[in-house]
Amino acid sequence: MEIKCEHIYKENFPFWEKISDADREYICQNSHMITYPKGRNIHNGEECSGVIFVRSGSLRLYMMSDEGKEITLYRLHRGDLCMLSASCVLDAITFDVFVDAEEDSQCCVVSGPAFAAVSRRNPDIRIFALETAVSRFSDVMWVMQQVLFMSMDKRLAIFLSDESARTGSDTIALTHGQIARYMGSAREVVSRMLKYFAGEGIVEVSRGGVTILDKKRLRDLAL
Repeated sequence: MEIKCEHIYKENFPFWEKISDADREYICQNSHMITYPKGRNIHNGEECSGVIFVRSGSLRLYMMSDEGKEITLYRLHRGDLCMLSASCVLDAITFDVFVDAEEDSQCCVVSGPAFAAVSRRNPDIRIFALETAVSRFSDVMWVMQQVLFMSMDKRLAIFLSDESARTGSDTIALTHGQIARYMGSAREVVSRMLKYFAGEGIVEVSRGGVTILDKKRLRDLAL
């Protein structure tokens, strides 16, 4: 396991060759290759789960209100790194995020306390951690902009267009409830808007999900 993780770190951590052999060994000794099944909660916002590198699969980061309403901040895919699950590394991150496996996902996880201990001795690691976290805030701000300033039809059109582009398919294999969680909305609102889209001939709604019929009109709505 350590050899696999070390190979990943060498390729993806720009600071890897700058730190001591002892620190590299310490990180590897405190790393584990873990396969999370689809639907598993990986980080519940309370403890320091560690630094997560995605080797395969997909993870979803989201926030949750006191009432249980979710809003997806962004997703992580193969080759992506999650720093927000390691709150003990980034003291400036004071809000809670949750992380779920969207599909079966193999990840290399560095213990949060171990990564934090090494980062305190190596400024290059702390800078890398901060830059990695900050790079995702543009995604978070885009989500906030949609929620605060965009109409529901535009938000749904953007979501469906983005999902189609991401999966390479015109069929979005998600339930109304899943779409609502991703968008931070209510299932009833999403269902009403999908019914409107279907009535306009833009999409077709079925048990298998939502199929885009008119990409041009959907793109026009997203503009």
